[in-house]
Amino acid sequence: MLSAFPSHPVQRNGVTLHTRIGGEGPALLLLHGHPQSMAMWHRVAPALARHFTLVLMDLRGYGDSARPSADAAHLNYSKREMALDALAVMAHHGFAHFDVLAHDRGARVAHRLAADHPAAVRRLMLLDIAPTLAMYAQTGEAFARAYWHWFFLIQPSPLPEALIDADPARYVRSVMGSRHAGLGAFDPGALAEYERCAVQPGTAVAICEDYRASASVDLDHDRADIAADRRLPQPLRVLWGEHATVARCFDVLALWRERAANVTGRSLPCGHYMAEEAPEQLSAEALSFFQSDSKEQP
Repeated sequence: MLSAFPSHPVQRNGVTLHTRIGGEGPALLLLHGHPQSMAMWHRVAPALARHFTLVLMDLRGYGDSARPSADAAHLNYSKREMALDALAVMAHHGFAHFDVLAHDRGARVAHRLAADHPAAVRRLMLLDIAPTLAMYAQTGEAFARAYWHWFFLIQPSPLPEALIDADPARYVRSVMGSRHAGLGAFDPGALAEYERCAVQPGTAVAICEDYRASASVDLDHDRADIAADRRLPQPLRVLWGEHATVARCFDVLALWRERAANVTGRSLPCGHYMAEEAPEQLSAEALSFFQSDSKEQP
């Protein structure tokens, strides 16, 4: 679906990362969410590529990137390790400084990337998430019911892996179809791509480890930042879906202002999958934010 963007495999510590690059202008890294791949950007990438050199990557464990094995401490899928993947990808493509646009799980990777490597990330836009630690700490019944997969995937191996592997496509459709817009929001080709990647060997282990890391080692890293009063120094723009669970359950802007020094944001008239439900509005937001030198936005 992104054939205009040539594919380039990138190696890091024995892990092959699937990337694509295209466009011209300042570098903008795009990171996808769960249970998707870089294909989620197919409705916004053409517009953004007229203004930026886009680097798209499949996170480890997703899409056509490799699926490293599990480890007892879940370090292979910590957001710190995944952020190092992103840094290596950008260095491979020749970019020491860049902007980041990221959704869902990719936005959690982007948060850690900006926190650990502030000199590399110029600006970042995060889509439909609140900080991971705050979301766990403030979990209530409404959030637990809507984000059931957060608590299913972190259960001890091998039960969740076995249930997913029994019908990976059904898992993808169950997670994505239960949100505000249902499955009708997705291009059939994109949905087929998510299902194709879900059936690849090792996917179930990888996505469970991603979430187990978020509920363990990633929280330790977040607590260390808070204890040291380390906040993101970059301009941060946060967007959330008006009809999405995150906005119903959390004060997104207030929570990010606890973790970053310069935060703006607002809702868009859509649900969780913003790049596919509201691509024109998202593209306009991205162009305005990443092309502006002003730190003041509504």
